[in-house]
Amino acid sequence: MGYQECYKETNELAAERYELAAERIAEIAEAAQTPEPFAEYFQKNAAYLQRLGALYEKGKGGSLVARSMEECEADNATLYGEILPEAYGRSYANPAYAAARLGETFGGALSLLAAHLRTACGEVFRGNLMQLTIAMELFVEIYNCFEGAVADALPQEKEVQQILYWHFHDYREIFDERSVRCLVNPAEDFEKEIVMQADLSDLRYLYRYGAYIGDNERQIAAYLNTLPEADIQAMADTYTEGYRIGFETTGKDLSKKTAAQVRYPIGFERMVRAAVRNFEKMGLEVTMLASGTAANKQYDYDHREDRAYYLDKAYVERGLETWKNAFEEEKVHADGMAGPAVIEVFGEEPFSPETKKEAFRYSEKQQQLCVYEMSQRGQITNQYIKGEERSFTIIAYPLPSIGARFEKIFAETVKINTLDYMLYRNMQQKMIDVLDQADRVHITGKGANKTDLYVNIWKLQNPEGETAFENCVADVNIPVGEVFTSPVLKGTNGKLHVGQVYLNGLNYKNLEIDFKDGMVEKYTCTNFEDETENKNYIRDNVLMHHETLPMGEFAIGTNTTAYRMARDYDIADKLPILIAEKTGPHFAVGDTCYSHEEDNLSYNPDGKAIVARENTVSAQRRENPEKAYLNCHTDITIPYDELDKITVIRKDGTTEDIIVDGRFVLAGTEALNEPLDR
Repeated sequence: MGYQECYKETNELAAERYELAAERIAEIAEAAQTPEPFAEYFQKNAAYLQRLGALYEKGKGGSLVARSMEECEADNATLYGEILPEAYGRSYANPAYAAARLGETFGGALSLLAAHLRTACGEVFRGNLMQLTIAMELFVEIYNCFEGAVADALPQEKEVQQILYWHFHDYREIFDERSVRCLVNPAEDFEKEIVMQADLSDLRYLYRYGAYIGDNERQIAAYLNTLPEADIQAMADTYTEGYRIGFETTGKDLSKKTAAQVRYPIGFERMVRAAVRNFEKMGLEVTMLASGTAANKQYDYDHREDRAYYLDKAYVERGLETWKNAFEEEKVHADGMAGPAVIEVFGEEPFSPETKKEAFRYSEKQQQLCVYEMSQRGQITNQYIKGEERSFTIIAYPLPSIGARFEKIFAETVKINTLDYMLYRNMQQKMIDVLDQADRVHITGKGANKTDLYVNIWKLQNPEGETAFENCVADVNIPVGEVFTSPVLKGTNGKLHVGQVYLNGLNYKNLEIDFKDGMVEKYTCTNFEDETENKNYIRDNVLMHHETLPMGEFAIGTNTTAYRMARDYDIADKLPILIAEKTGPHFAVGDTCYSHEEDNLSYNPDGKAIVARENTVSAQRRENPEKAYLNCHTDITIPYDELDKITVIRKDGTTEDIIVDGRFVLAGTEALNEPLDR
């Protein structure tokens, strides 16, 4: 069964409703019977839905694939042009513009609606008529509230809010069924059909996803087409071998699994095709998730908390019910899911968002609901895709937007992803031998960096057979280069400071986090003039709405080659966390690296058991799992040039330095300084 079959039944159910909604939308597009400026709003968005309908009909008739490049580009511009940065200032999808034009009462809700309609783009290209139909019906229902109204007798805001609430409440089942099926069921093979069957030398294939296609997608696909097949295969082998070795090193049985989830950036299909064949040789089918670069990051940021307009406890509980039901429906496939294999990209300009008062923001109560929802969904997911049986891998490559030296940076990144892990393993083991003697580790910054932090280290009961640090080479977490532990929270105190850091797509200036007994006590940055905005920015996007988070990881990155590349090409601010975390010591706020796997003992290459697998937060997992797991983990790295010392402090008060003045000084690790000194 292919993806068309997945939608056949629901498409048949939606067909008559679609025709009725399409007729109504045609009337609105021609002449909306509402006062201005609402008439303009409804006509514009009705026309947008008409374009989606026309594309659906093309797909149904098989002509989407046959479009010329000019048609592909024109359709993409039609779908995304209004939210591109140059047009966004006059788009109703912009909450500030919508509020200015439509008034504060309805501006936010109607901007939310305009943004929601755009989520149907990808579904149209998949041939998912039900999702298009219910989006159309929502639009018509809200239009009906305004139809025939006059400027001084508009509908009540509550009426519009309730329509949106019940739409998202009632259709949560459909949304979640589709999400879970795409996650675990290989029959949902829309992306796979493109990857494995399209002519990848003809870049029209990029436009078959229905996603925004910009210069990055076109240029990276064209570049990969110039590489020899051997180079493409080598990239795929590094990626899939990391996945396989991840199971091997943790003692998990990959043969029990039936599928891997491949997450990849649009434009990397040639590499992904080779990777899919590798997975098939391992006996794994694939599910796939493709994503493009954002059409406009400010648009995404403006709408990140749109649910604030309707989120309440009943909605969350309904969602947890439908999420569990969706997994129950797919439980056989979920049990066979081995975990994600992720390809990341980097190279876009660091993004510092504008905070708009017109955009929806979660209330304090809603933030608590989000934390609860995330925790419960995580537990449900882990019940069906068992954490103790799954693994992952992740690798990153640059995008052409990184600059004129893209091809050289790409080649350097490939080298970094394939560094000699044995060399690093041996040097990292020398660090671990000293770190395992620590009572605490003291980390200090230099120059403008104000870091002054003591990390309490797990005390070994059997030093001959145990270790507190994992020797991380290039398996699940590519590239090579770190040793890490789960800190003991009590006694972990002090300040973490980074001059600039790029986390989860957002830029932070002078990020400071103070820890008390391993928990975040206070925090700030200098992104905004208003200190309240700075704190909200961190709480929303680093603490993920939690009041506080534990330090879930302390690590020392050893990939000085990656650090050198970042400095040579002036791209330090563009590196993804995956690589940046290997270029200095880093500290994660959130879950430990052993989330849901605390009781599955694993071993370093020297045979020692890694015992620092939990902290006092995750230790609550049996009695109170919703408090044990935070469902977030964000790494914050201090680059070597901001680092003064990393010093081991033993119980007897003696000390030994690992790093001094940003250089490795421990005997046997001096080779790590060679890239730093070039």
